[in-house]
Amino acid sequence: MVAELDRAMNETSLDVAELSVVVVSFNTRDLTLKALETLFQNAGDVSMRVLVWDNASEDGSADAIAEQFPQVELVRSTENIGFAAANNRAAEMVDTEWLLLLNPDTETHKDAIKNLFDFAKANPKAGIVGGRTVFPDGSLNPASCWNRMTIWSLLCNATGLRRMFPETTVFNPEGIGSWKRDTVREVDIVVGCFLMVPTRLWRELGGFDTKYWMYGEESDLCMRAARLGYQPMITPDAQIMHLVGASTPKLSSKVVNLMRAKATLIHDHWGPITKPIGIGLLWIWVANHRIASLATRMMRGDNDASSRWDLLWTERRDWMAGY
Repeated sequence: MVAELDRAMNETSLDVAELSVVVVSFNTRDLTLKALETLFQNAGDVSMRVLVWDNASEDGSADAIAEQFPQVELVRSTENIGFAAANNRAAEMVDTEWLLLLNPDTETHKDAIKNLFDFAKANPKAGIVGGRTVFPDGSLNPASCWNRMTIWSLLCNATGLRRMFPETTVFNPEGIGSWKRDTVREVDIVVGCFLMVPTRLWRELGGFDTKYWMYGEESDLCMRAARLGYQPMITPDAQIMHLVGASTPKLSSKVVNLMRAKATLIHDHWGPITKPIGIGLLWIWVANHRIASLATRMMRGDNDASSRWDLLWTERRDWMAGY
């Protein structure tokens, strides 16, 4: 038995729900409680059921959720099966027409869920939709969406052009330049922290590919949806706060998994000619930044220090192979 379910008692509300909200938590007790509090307070006029899959947290998350939010359907997993697999397993329980994935390190702003729901229904050709994310101080968190990697975007990363000209779409195509996520726009990737999709489409796509243990799973999902003719979209009228990476406290683990995910996306979605070019550009990106980092440290006399680029260089054979 991998998990046990604490089902909400109000069966009537489940019968009329239009939307299921899935939250996957892992050692984010206080953040998850705040995410649920703001979700129920600020979702807007939408009938929803809320499912929380707790990935074997060791901080009392599951008990706290059960005590403070008895209306939530809580799954107590006995093992950490990863973000992608946990969302898939939770989504198997969904019987509503629409599905929303929401991270535990988020806070829902006023009417965010209702506005995103209305936008999704008004734009069926999008397939997958998302909103605008901000940091706790209200400043823009651009990581609600991205454009896909290309040879050009990786070349801009490898040569430092993106870092020198981050506000231009030409040299920062993945980050979409200076766009403040303040207009409706078609994008390649909606990030899984705040992602709405028809349940039918989710199941047609087979949900997340579970080999993406962490990072990259929403990119893969959106690119597979695009192959079916859908065009993901973002609306600024649905806004949440998102901290980013709260369940991944170790920077070393994060950066290696990010690069592994990038390599996996190239292996899965690029052609036989472009695939080795893409992997080579990832290698050059890390190599160039490691050299620059070493030079900076030598100039400062800080020869004993290390950086994330040292780690990525050391682990390059691992992450270049992908998941």
